[in-house]
Amino acid sequence: MFNKILIANRGEIACRIIRTAHDMGIQCVAIYSEADRNAMHVAMADKAYCIGPAPSTESYLKIDTIIETALKSGVQGIHPGYGFLAENADFSRACDEAGITFIGPPASAIEAMGSKAAAKDIMLDADVPMVQGYHGENQDPDFLKNFADKIGYPILLKPSAGGGGKGMRIVRSGKEFDSSLDSAKREAKASFGDEAMLIEKYLTRPRHVEIQVFADTHGNAIYLAERDCSVQRRHQKIIEEAPAPGLSDETRKSMGATAVKAAKAIGYVGAGTVEFLYDEDGSFYFMEMNTRLQVEHPVTEFITGLDLVEWQLLVASGMPLPLKQEEVTVNGAAIEVRIYAEDPDNEFLPSTGKLVYLRTPEENKHVRVDTGVRENDEVSVYYDPMIAKLIVWDENRDLAIQRMDSALQNYRISGLKTNVSFLSSVINSEPFGRGDVETGFIERHYDSLFKDIPTDEDAPALTALYILLKKSKTGAMEALATCDPYSPWNFFSAWRLNDNPVYIIKLLNDGREITISADLKGKYYQLKFEGKDIRASGHLSGDTLIASLDNRKFDVAIAEHLNQITVFNKRLRSEFHSVEEQYADLAHDQDDGGLTAPMNGTIVAVLTEAGAKVKKGDGLIVLEAMKMEHKIMAPDDGTVTDVFFKVGDLVKEGTELIAFKADGDQESA
Repeated sequence: MFNKILIANRGEIACRIIRTAHDMGIQCVAIYSEADRNAMHVAMADKAYCIGPAPSTESYLKIDTIIETALKSGVQGIHPGYGFLAENADFSRACDEAGITFIGPPASAIEAMGSKAAAKDIMLDADVPMVQGYHGENQDPDFLKNFADKIGYPILLKPSAGGGGKGMRIVRSGKEFDSSLDSAKREAKASFGDEAMLIEKYLTRPRHVEIQVFADTHGNAIYLAERDCSVQRRHQKIIEEAPAPGLSDETRKSMGATAVKAAKAIGYVGAGTVEFLYDEDGSFYFMEMNTRLQVEHPVTEFITGLDLVEWQLLVASGMPLPLKQEEVTVNGAAIEVRIYAEDPDNEFLPSTGKLVYLRTPEENKHVRVDTGVRENDEVSVYYDPMIAKLIVWDENRDLAIQRMDSALQNYRISGLKTNVSFLSSVINSEPFGRGDVETGFIERHYDSLFKDIPTDEDAPALTALYILLKKSKTGAMEALATCDPYSPWNFFSAWRLNDNPVYIIKLLNDGREITISADLKGKYYQLKFEGKDIRASGHLSGDTLIASLDNRKFDVAIAEHLNQITVFNKRLRSEFHSVEEQYADLAHDQDDGGLTAPMNGTIVAVLTEAGAKVKKGDGLIVLEAMKMEHKIMAPDDGTVTDVFFKVGDLVKEGTELIAFKADGDQESA
């Protein structure tokens, strides 16, 4: 067994490998780019080495540098994780040549499956069922189009090299073929350096079902159940589950036996996944083999009770598989969702930035979180935007769905856009609940999955109450009740003798401006906005607001960063920007906050000029922020003495925009 290994990866998978290795008493050496200097996997490792700048081509993909680091650190093995060099035959070969064990399959197996076209030839020879298609060397566009016309549309164009959905195109008619082929070849060339394409008959409602296989150096090979990975966006998985819903035991056994046959056909060693397309009629077809540990391996671990990374380390050290096929058992159901920094409302484009607030559900025998980030970490533009994998287990699929719904409600992130709400929408959808999943799931149910998320009508009042409690001296309404609630020492703003203090809060929520007045009434606040009159009280406990709104009880999480406040109320997530807070008398005197910027924004209109005579209420300048325009108006009759900004300028909150002199007053701003 190894004493020390190097993990040639980063993020979540590097942390995952380190945990198991440490449990086995194995020391771990990490590598990191300059961008990952303070990363979680670096902190977890026993030793870590910087191997280059942020771009992966200059760090995590530098085979020579990684081998040199491994030799210098005295490791016996290198675990590649997934992605980067995990399926790189040259890297596997370089490890062997350096006398270091590659914790994965031999280079020959990686090469055999590395080309989809070559892999299909091997699988045909092994009598593995294949989708009708072409995977030969003739890449003449006319030839390819004639073949597509012959087998009939729709067809799928796929790059012969690479994966991850890049370069794939669904072609539904002959009219689309030429443009789709050109586009697919360009993307394949840019992604993999190889524009060769193959053609497959496109199944209209296929499921993506894969088999986890394991083989050792002693000729043993088994399968560890199956996973359904049908829910995808841009041909990339986002929800996986095990076992696959709705499959018969006969189909499971047949798929498993076929996957083992495929693994043996290429002399496979270690963890691998054979992926199939499963059609509505119960037939299944070989798609590809991934010669590495899969992102979704935790669902298999949950239902089998096995640690697949531990198995990888055992097999790579020369030990036989710990179990025989008949000893493998499956218990319950597991679901995994991939939590990404991305915007589902904008074609799932990646989102980058700082995780200013991060809370995860409590881990236990039912809930697992595999992650490589912590609060305040940056999601970089250089790497995959996956924040974490959230995995749940329960006795059956229905209970697992309920478990996942609860876990997603307790996964709270602020600072950048994520797909958490979208994942919750999928998990709670009726088609997913009945197991009606297929690779076109998102497109087929787009309208229902992307329908407007219900607005949390209580969120403005909860946000205002949070602001009031934060600004009070104690942060708790109960504390106000322990002394004179009308004492000036308990007010956080100006105090007026014989006057009941009223505080004005202005919030922005996705272009909507909300002005809330708060009147302290002893043990509670009377909040008024948009025709509502709400009696509010509560207290803060860490980042939790325990509140009562008109005697309705709430227990919500609150995240605050600069002037942004996020309210997590069960499945609902509401984001506000606090653009103005002041005592009511000051609000009246200054009229919409005076002549300074109430928020960070862009000047979109200048309605006046220096020397202009204006009347009270005249518009002077227009600021745009958070999809909303905010007009700065003259607080009184007077003269504009100077204008400090022009259209297009960016301004910060509190910046003086216009100098103004009221009639009969001194110049002011």
